[in-house]
Amino acid sequence: MTDHLKTIEQRLLWLSHWMIHNANHVRPKVDGIKVGGHQASSASMVSIMTALYFSTLRPEDRVAVKPHASPLFHAMQYLMGNQTREKMENFRGFGGVQSYPSRTKDIDDVDFSTGSVGLGVGITALASMVQDFITAKSWGEEVTPGRMVALVGDAEMDEGNIYEVLQEGWKNDLRNTWWIIDYNRQSLDGIVREGLFTRIEKIFEAFGWDVVRVKYGALQRAAFEEPGGARLRDWIDTCPNTEYSALTYMGGAVWRKRLMDDLGDQGEVSALIDRRSDTELAALMENLGGNCVETMAETFAAIDHDRPTCFLAYTIKGWGTPIAGHKDNHGGLMTKAQMAGWQKDMGVPEGQEWEPFATVEDVPALKAFLDSVPFFAKGTRRYSDVRLDVPKIEFASDKEISTQAAFGKILDELAKGDSELAARIMTTSPDVTGTTGLGAFVNRRKLFAREELKDAFIEHRIPSTAKWNFAPDGQHIELGIAEMNLFLLLGAAGLAHSLWGKRVIPVGTLYDPFVHRGLDALNYACYQGARFLIAGTPSGVTLAPEGGAHQSVGTPLTGMAQDGLASFEPAFADELAVIMEWAFDYLQRDGEGDPDERTWLRDETGGAVYLRLTTKPLEQPGKRVDDAFRQGAIDGGYWLRKPGPNCSVVIAYQGSVADEAIAAAGMIGEHRRDVGVLAVTSADRLNAGWTAAQRERARGNPAATSHVESLLAELPSHCSIVTVIDGHPATLSWLGSVQGHRTIPHGVEHFGQTGTIGDLAHHFGIDRHAIANSVSELTLGRKPSSAHFGTA
Repeated sequence: MTDHLKTIEQRLLWLSHWMIHNANHVRPKVDGIKVGGHQASSASMVSIMTALYFSTLRPEDRVAVKPHASPLFHAMQYLMGNQTREKMENFRGFGGVQSYPSRTKDIDDVDFSTGSVGLGVGITALASMVQDFITAKSWGEEVTPGRMVALVGDAEMDEGNIYEVLQEGWKNDLRNTWWIIDYNRQSLDGIVREGLFTRIEKIFEAFGWDVVRVKYGALQRAAFEEPGGARLRDWIDTCPNTEYSALTYMGGAVWRKRLMDDLGDQGEVSALIDRRSDTELAALMENLGGNCVETMAETFAAIDHDRPTCFLAYTIKGWGTPIAGHKDNHGGLMTKAQMAGWQKDMGVPEGQEWEPFATVEDVPALKAFLDSVPFFAKGTRRYSDVRLDVPKIEFASDKEISTQAAFGKILDELAKGDSELAARIMTTSPDVTGTTGLGAFVNRRKLFAREELKDAFIEHRIPSTAKWNFAPDGQHIELGIAEMNLFLLLGAAGLAHSLWGKRVIPVGTLYDPFVHRGLDALNYACYQGARFLIAGTPSGVTLAPEGGAHQSVGTPLTGMAQDGLASFEPAFADELAVIMEWAFDYLQRDGEGDPDERTWLRDETGGAVYLRLTTKPLEQPGKRVDDAFRQGAIDGGYWLRKPGPNCSVVIAYQGSVADEAIAAAGMIGEHRRDVGVLAVTSADRLNAGWTAAQRERARGNPAATSHVESLLAELPSHCSIVTVIDGHPATLSWLGSVQGHRTIPHGVEHFGQTGTIGDLAHHFGIDRHAIANSVSELTLGRKPSSAHFGTA
């Protein structure tokens, strides 16, 4: 098998580098910009990935490939017939294979997208936790657990979220997780500091990981057994990283001089060196453990347990190429001359650069071996699961209630039932479970752990609102205060139907201001196509006594801007119920993306859902069952008070300021007729439909009309729109552009204050008086004063 692995290793090394070279030096350039492609970072991983994929992995295993090894991953899939030459030739071009492995944009079998450095590492540990969650349930018993593997660049270990994940893994008894560190000791800007990984190893060990150093390859280990070999090994161990890299780049003759200067004794060590040509000596010194496919295969095969394991694989950056070891090789490329010489060394005939088996002597034997590789035996490992029926969700109240409280009650009602959807819900929160509305659900459905653990407070009959029972059938995963872990967990659980063939309905909560603390991981989860529901609550300056640090301003704009995320901010409990019923179905959709010609939204594609909720109680409108309300709440807006034919003012609001908008409409209605009140439940969906309809009209379909255009179509041209939101005013200020109406936006642009809700609403100009005053000044023909917007 070793001979086959070495052949594959050399094929992958060539194909990955040729693909990059073709993109930068052969393919015609349109704009003159360097294409790039990380040849050296791919080369350092080639032996590791060859051993891993072609001798170790099983179909149930999942891998996050480090971003800069993307060319190597695509080359491997090309060799296996899972990638096309056309897309390889168009590497980093429009429609070609991606710069970094992508589940949603590449056709080859990517398990986890890894374009955001460090996040692909962390998601493997969270995915292992999700796997344990699934296999502990009666509906997931037939799932065969696999290893969750991350191929890690050593520079990625600077990312803080990795260490947050280590801690979370320890708390949740992590298993079946491998992190394989490509320890090439070079990053984009320099060379890794001496001794750093001694400290990193201690961190791994402190959190219960096994650490396996893979430092020496088979050639080196054999040399160490020769007379004088112990002194050579000691020299390698003490040689600084920078020196080792420089000597590697300069080659065999320089290696010989340096070793003879440092170790030459005219005896055993000198003989050891003299027995090898310059080429053989260079091969020996570059034969670190991570660059030896035989050593890596043996190391992986020796692991016979499920404890989390970190492999520290020593490698040469650019191994096997003319740019090996050079400190500038991270983004550097082989020149045309270097590539021509290397092509001869690799034995690749001209004209056969793209031929997968160009240098293989016994092609039938290699193909037979490839056909027997376990990891590829089942083909593409993208699974699916049936869509779960969504129970009818109805919630209306005659009392005052906040959307956060209504959210908790809706989940509690689901928890009381026996629906399949309720059984598949996985709730999670970064140490704010009780304060974000999940408490009742958790009390009924328990917390998840592989081993049962009773709540000591219950055992001792101590009164408590929280019943913290841990059990394998529990449905809540409690996290520490790390929002990055929250979104990584939601991302992993939101891919469960594809990774394991078992659908999970992930529901996460966090304080809305801290959405931005986990924004990179949220974006990463959406980029993967993960399906989850996230509730940001409490939100806005209506969390008045907490002050500016806990008051979110920009999150409504984040909800609008984030691809793959449908964002809502309901004001009333019945709106929330309608939206959640729709959302639980939306999370399960996987359509082709044809737009709904009623709204021009691509709802059949499905996606994740973001609810921006609040703790501010509002008087409820009573039971509403009309279709216009229900459909409008889902589409993004409806007329709470329909404007009359002579309407001169419309107040459009989103979220918790509904009471202020309604009161303001009453105040100005004494002087103006036909005032309209537009309830916006999702500026995101209104805006997305509007822009999509405009694009469709530009393509030649004049009938394309979005929901917001239909809503505003009957307004007279002289009508003004006053918008108000407990968030950034830009969220709604674009409404005037839909039909050309003058718009006066009210919102929050600055950090909040402490005080009462009334104090802050007045301070920021989002109360009824500020809204009414801006309308009054319009009547007098004046521009609304800045004093009405909290900026004075």
